[in-house]
Amino acid sequence: MQAITLAITGASGAPYALRLLETLISANRQVYLLLSSAAKVVLATEAAQKWPSSDEQFDKLMCEQFHAQSGQVVRLGKEQWFSPVASGSSAPKQMVVCPCSMGTLSAICQGSSDNLIERAADVVIKERGHLILVPREMPLSAIHLENMLKLARLGVDIMPAAPGFYHQPQTINDLIDHVVGRILDHLGIDQSIMPAWGYDGCRINGE
Repeated sequence: MQAITLAITGASGAPYALRLLETLISANRQVYLLLSSAAKVVLATEAAQKWPSSDEQFDKLMCEQFHAQSGQVVRLGKEQWFSPVASGSSAPKQMVVCPCSMGTLSAICQGSSDNLIERAADVVIKERGHLILVPREMPLSAIHLENMLKLARLGVDIMPAAPGFYHQPQTINDLIDHVVGRILDHLGIDQSIMPAWGYDGCRINGE
C-alpha cells in the first residue's frame, strides 16, 4: 500500500477528518494516524468518537467501523520519534492535517517540531513532499494569514474547510464530501464523492 500521514488536531471539523480517513482506507492507502490531545476531545464532542487506548482494540475498531484491513491504520503517539513519519528516509511523501488548528499551523510554519505532528509536517516540507493543511477558523487574524502565506510560498497546500454550494448539497454529509473530495483531488486519488464542476450534479439550475 502507498502510505500517507493523516494528522487530526483540535480545530473544529472532526467529521471532515473521519470522512477523509474512511476514503483513504477505501483507496487502499496505508494510513499513519496522528492525533493531538485536543483532537481526542473534539472527536468525542463533535462525532461521539472515543477510541480505545489499546492498539489491538483500536485496530479492531478500524476494521469494524471503517472497513480497514488489519494494520492498515497505524496510530502513533505524539512522541514516537522512532516512527517512520519522523525521518526523511522513511516518511510518506504525502501528509494531510485535517482539521488543522491555528496553533499547529503556526508551529509548522516556524519549524518547531515539538511533537510528532509538527515533526512529520516538517519532514514532508524539507523532503519536498506534498503537505495539505485544512484550517478551520473564523475570523482569520493577520497572524493566521501571514503564517498561511509563508507556508503557501513553501509549496504547502492551504485548503480551508469551506464547502461550496454549486453542487446543490442536500445534507451535511454533502458539504463534508465537497471538502474531502477536493482534498482527494489534490492528493491524486480517484474519487466519486464530489463531481467535478460542469458535470452531472454540479450544474446551476440544471443548465
